[in-house]
Amino acid sequence: MVPTPAVAHACRAPSPTAGIMVSASHNPFPDNGLKVFAPGGHKLGDDEQHAIESYLGAQTHPGSADSGVSGPSVPTGAEIGSVGVLEDPLGDYEASLIAAIGGRSLEGIRLILDCANGSNSMVAPRVLRHLGASVEVMADNPDGVNINDGCGSNHPEALASAVVGRDAALGIAFDGDADRVVAVDHTGRVIDGDHLMAMCAIDLHSRGMLPGDTVVVTVMTNLGFRRSMGSHGISVVETPVGDRHVLEALRAGGYGVGGEQSGHIVFAQHSTTGDGLLSALVVLDLISRSGRSLAELADAAMTRLPQVLVNVPVSEPMTDAPQRLAAQVAHAEGELGDSGRVVLRPSGTEPVVRVMVEADSQDRERTVADRLAAAVVAGGGDPEGRAD
Repeated sequence: MVPTPAVAHACRAPSPTAGIMVSASHNPFPDNGLKVFAPGGHKLGDDEQHAIESYLGAQTHPGSADSGVSGPSVPTGAEIGSVGVLEDPLGDYEASLIAAIGGRSLEGIRLILDCANGSNSMVAPRVLRHLGASVEVMADNPDGVNINDGCGSNHPEALASAVVGRDAALGIAFDGDADRVVAVDHTGRVIDGDHLMAMCAIDLHSRGMLPGDTVVVTVMTNLGFRRSMGSHGISVVETPVGDRHVLEALRAGGYGVGGEQSGHIVFAQHSTTGDGLLSALVVLDLISRSGRSLAELADAAMTRLPQVLVNVPVSEPMTDAPQRLAAQVAHAEGELGDSGRVVLRPSGTEPVVRVMVEADSQDRERTVADRLAAAVVAGGGDPEGRAD
């Protein structure tokens, strides 16, 4: 049992190879599936995924007209390959994490770790203690079914209570497969991926270590982040939602830092994918070097604008929702001006259209969001559905 980024790391050197992770990521265990890495440790692109799907479809239905591929010759028996066991599957990965922060000590930092009953349950405490941090661990007893269950980066409430109740300096929460991280400051406030990226980008920029003086984010990243980056002379490249899009933009532009509000952060000079523990180490190293608390650094990095997300159920897929409702969105954006932002997009995983509005006041954003949600319903949404 190893973190997803450890699999990506193992695919890199000395002999680049493909890798497969069995994981439900940040979801409950019944959602387990496969994350596939190409040789070198990068996630597959759309064309590669489609090619694999076609190949598998041809195997299931050889010669099927639907597959578009004739049945391939499938290896059997000894031709399939061989199995070997790595004696130390995590040693090189852990060494790379320590090297990413120059091996600097984290002595004096007292924190609580929420491991989501997942794949960082052994690795993260070991690495942090090796670097001198004082670590208390929770949700570190995986039994195969309790992963992400009321714990981890998607459910940081228990961690927040523990940090305040035990007078810790901060808390760190991973998701089950350890490619995400969120933090909790000493007051119990959750510090999400936007704040963590802002802190790290500003620090790297100030030290001349931010490639291209650019950060890659998705359309869901808070407007406060964009304003902060602009004030520090840092450019922002925006992608559709999804870490794969962030990774593609990082590679295409040669940039070093990118991620999502969810806490999926990529430091491309050290990893080919999001890595919760690497991100945590970079943040903790910043805290140690600056002598400032997580709360102070987060407050200085950016001011989050109020943001509301309305999920509007639809009776059938509305993949063209942004185009269908372009006039309504344009009107809302004109109303908000520079003080707000609108994102309307169909979900890729659920039968909903997501309406996200940011504004300088909660009342204003709620009014605009409700009006756009009603427009989605009128344009083909489910009038019986409830917008949350």
